[in-house]
Amino acid sequence: MRVPRSSLMALAALLTGTLASAAATGADTAALSTTTPAATPSPTQPAVPVPEPATLPDYKPDAPAPEPAPAATAPVAPTDPLGAALIARLADQAPLLLRLTSKDRDAIRTFYEARAGKPLWIAEGLWTETAKAVTARLSAAGEDGLDARAYTIPSLAEKPDEKAVADADLRLSAAAVLYARDARGGRVNLASISRLITPHLDLPAGNEVLSKLAEAGAKAGDVLQAYNPATPGYLALKNRLAALRGPAPAAVKPLRLPSGPALRLGMRDVRVPLLRAHFGLESRPAGTFDQGPGEPETYDSVVADAVSKFQRGRGLPATGILNVQTVLALAEAGRTARPTGGEAELIVNMERWRWLPGDLGPDYILVNVPEYRLRAYRGGTLRDEARVIVGKPDSRTPLFSGLMEYAVVNPSWYVPPSILKTMAPKLAGYSGKTWGGYEVVRHGGHISLRQPPGERNALGFIKFMFPNQHAVYLHDTPNRSLFSAAKRDFSHGCVRVDDPFRLADVVLPDWSAERLKKLIGKGERTLRLPEKLPVHLAYFTAYVDDSGVYRTLPDLYGYDAPMRAALGLPGGSGPAIARLPDEAPRRKAESMPTQPRSAQRRSTQRHVAGEWPTGRYEEAEPPRRHLRRAARIDESPEYGEPGLWTPAPQQTTPRSYW
Repeated sequence: MRVPRSSLMALAALLTGTLASAAATGADTAALSTTTPAATPSPTQPAVPVPEPATLPDYKPDAPAPEPAPAATAPVAPTDPLGAALIARLADQAPLLLRLTSKDRDAIRTFYEARAGKPLWIAEGLWTETAKAVTARLSAAGEDGLDARAYTIPSLAEKPDEKAVADADLRLSAAAVLYARDARGGRVNLASISRLITPHLDLPAGNEVLSKLAEAGAKAGDVLQAYNPATPGYLALKNRLAALRGPAPAAVKPLRLPSGPALRLGMRDVRVPLLRAHFGLESRPAGTFDQGPGEPETYDSVVADAVSKFQRGRGLPATGILNVQTVLALAEAGRTARPTGGEAELIVNMERWRWLPGDLGPDYILVNVPEYRLRAYRGGTLRDEARVIVGKPDSRTPLFSGLMEYAVVNPSWYVPPSILKTMAPKLAGYSGKTWGGYEVVRHGGHISLRQPPGERNALGFIKFMFPNQHAVYLHDTPNRSLFSAAKRDFSHGCVRVDDPFRLADVVLPDWSAERLKKLIGKGERTLRLPEKLPVHLAYFTAYVDDSGVYRTLPDLYGYDAPMRAALGLPGGSGPAIARLPDEAPRRKAESMPTQPRSAQRRSTQRHVAGEWPTGRYEEAEPPRRHLRRAARIDESPEYGEPGLWTPAPQQTTPRSYW
């Protein structure tokens, strides 16, 4: 008699289950697959198809059993009325504080659920020492240019009930979390100012902030304060803001000195004893083991330091040299002086320091766009500075921080699609390999133009790459006469560096400028940095320079007015007007490869705007189209084109440490 297929299938399934049970004896049964035998269909029910029996896994008695997945930690439910009231307040949709984001509120909920609803700031109906430290810092938020009114400190009744305690505890937590977020740059929607302001803000999570404050105890105020920047540039503006808001400086007795030459360290002059008496110094230089007391008329380091301190307090360059400006300031010292510059100007630029990383690092490059200047730091000390050309107002240089990874010597430049598409009809039938000095590159049905390396290349001889979403970088340029202008907004997003081989000498420690110049004309070459170097493209229209002098700059891109409006400060109707500081003329680089004047007239490297689909690139004009305009630029006088903003600067020696 023929056995039905369904019966055979059921029997196979039964045997499979039996064998699996036997094989799993003494081992973890979860490691084996078992199959439940199918029931025999009744005559009144349709047969249910049974799947084919699964293949049994190999039996390995010595194989370790897989560990079960860890179970998710569930929030501890509060067991007391106060904890229940606190969790209930979190579940309430009523806001805890204006501007507190839903993400921060969820983080606060996570923190309190992990501690079973136990209050953080209140014990036995009273504020703890930790709470008092935090409220003191919130009340003093104005010291850092923040608005103390944004961090409302809740009140607590004499004998509050559970509901009042829960509400007050959560509101203080919300204020602390919001303060920490604002201190790290979360106060302004930067996209509303410009889509080209794209710093990576290190905004702290709310539960992490509360955890740190809970551990700090009575020092919680210092922990909260530490979310503000600690960079010297920020602290200098903060000190100036405090001086502006504080009482006027006390008048000091004026000192009228007789005329004489500028005094420098080591000189002797009859005015030195007058300075010693005025500043309350010893009547003569102190003696040492090797040398007796000095002469009273010697202008030593003690007198120079006192003069430097006076200069800094009067807003003069703190050189320690007794010059004409210092003599006049000493004579007018009886007049009380307050720092110049409004509070709004200071607060706006303090806010911009929050866009930079909290730790700039010992080695980094800082480009201040409205100042048209690059500064390189090594070991936290200014190594050198250089002039730069930045983007025009209609093609702005973006603001962000990146990591420089490599440099390219003898770079090639490709005409971007935004320009190439206007030339495609002419190139479609062009059969040559070169066109106006550009190489015609064909890839199937696509055509591109490549400008080979050389002195006429739009990127110059070297470029410094730090990958970023805007596709901008630092690079050389053949139009070096433009560096003589005081207002240097000529590029289309990238930063052109004056004398880039000096910069290469710093960022590439294994390559000197002389060694790099020997690579010119030998083909494109990529040089990796031994360590990635932070590059910060910043925007400061007010700052304190290295000499302690407060400086202001014109608002090149018009960012000050919307920043003031976003921060609720006065003066948001228009940009601030300031004058560029006088600069020394650019020193011509020695042994810098240059092109002859005749070649300059044929140059077509005047940059024009254009965009890739994913970012902004430096672009050169297509060949033959603007020869007349390019020639006019290249035939400009030594100190800039006709009609520039400033005349030829005076011949002085610029500062240089490279």
